[in-house]
Amino acid sequence: MKRALQSFLNRCIRTGTLTVELPDGQQLTAGDGSGLPLKVTLKDVKAARELFFHPQMALGELFTDGRLTVSGGSVYDLLELLGNNLHSLTPPQFGQFRHVLRNVFDRWTRHNSERLSRSNVHHHYDIDDRIYALFLDSDRQYSCAYFDSPNQDLEVAQLAKKRHIAAKLVLRPGNRVLDIGSGWGGMALYLAEIASADATGLTLSPEQLKVAQRRAGERGLSSRVRFRLEDYRGLSETFDRIVSVGMFEHVGLKDYDTYFDVVRRTLKDDGVALIHSIGRMDGRAAMNPWFAKYIFPGSYVPTLAEVFPSIEKAHLIVTDVEILRLHYADTLAAWRRQFLAKRSEASALLGERFCRMWEFYLAAGEAGFRYGGLMVFQVQLAKKIDAVPRTRDYIAVEEARLRQRENAVADHNVAAE
Repeated sequence: MKRALQSFLNRCIRTGTLTVELPDGQQLTAGDGSGLPLKVTLKDVKAARELFFHPQMALGELFTDGRLTVSGGSVYDLLELLGNNLHSLTPPQFGQFRHVLRNVFDRWTRHNSERLSRSNVHHHYDIDDRIYALFLDSDRQYSCAYFDSPNQDLEVAQLAKKRHIAAKLVLRPGNRVLDIGSGWGGMALYLAEIASADATGLTLSPEQLKVAQRRAGERGLSSRVRFRLEDYRGLSETFDRIVSVGMFEHVGLKDYDTYFDVVRRTLKDDGVALIHSIGRMDGRAAMNPWFAKYIFPGSYVPTLAEVFPSIEKAHLIVTDVEILRLHYADTLAAWRRQFLAKRSEASALLGERFCRMWEFYLAAGEAGFRYGGLMVFQVQLAKKIDAVPRTRDYIAVEEARLRQRENAVADHNVAAE
């Protein structure tokens, strides 16, 4: 096994420095000696075999279980080292073979039924609600922020994301807006308070629903915002605008036709929709097995080539596409910093194993957007070709107007206090 592991490391690590300490104390080294002196310690013989035969699953599992530790740097530093050496973070040999098999058989995965969708949402979002308050911004935006500069404050970047999306919706006062996957309500509340819309948010998480409804009441917006525990497939109403932020990743490849059929059916003839989702820029690939098992079961990250055919089948018109490349990497970096700063509080709530799992999740997510071919796309849709202005100038104009409105509302709230 030692010889096989050394060969494996030599193939994986060409630049940088990595030492792997085996359970018997023997050490294997790979790389050119540059960078951080990273060291991975494997606690048992079985851990070494798992890492060799199934690296994409085992790395996260072993770190989460404490059977693999990292010194000389953080687990993110380790993932960054792998990202600088491997194509799409996929190891050679057995890791590459399993990756190919997952791509082949992924087409035969089942539909995300309403029951399964609720179960998947419950797995991730219905944990102790206090955990999310430890690392998200004050509005609990759990999706890619919009950074004007790499070191921008997370609060400012998340507000900019909401403003950017609202501008693309070309809203008019009183427009009825549907928010598919409304989370803790931040987007719908913004549209009601700042853009004077009438918003309806759908979620499958009872915990998120309670928080969103409470927030609407606290801000005096209950007459203009309502949240429902409902699957998007059961909708019968129509709306002037539809927005979906960070939900499409959970639809599942086999349900894209259904999703966009619902968008067309519920969107008024002169309406506008904006879909904000994680995507792949390097070709079709199956979900990372560790993420699929422990973090987001039932999810799938698509390429635009997989999304557009379903849009066309639904007879919707793509009126704008924007690709956000490193914005989510910066978002995840901010979340990871904030989570680690409050790690002791997280441990008191859900234990050390959860903390290791969450640290790996945030670190691996960031590495995926920097080195693993991930991005975020925003696709604007309409039924009529003239539903939005001919040039994109209106976006900046509308953002400026919304920013003024934000300031006016903030001043009013301060005066009221």
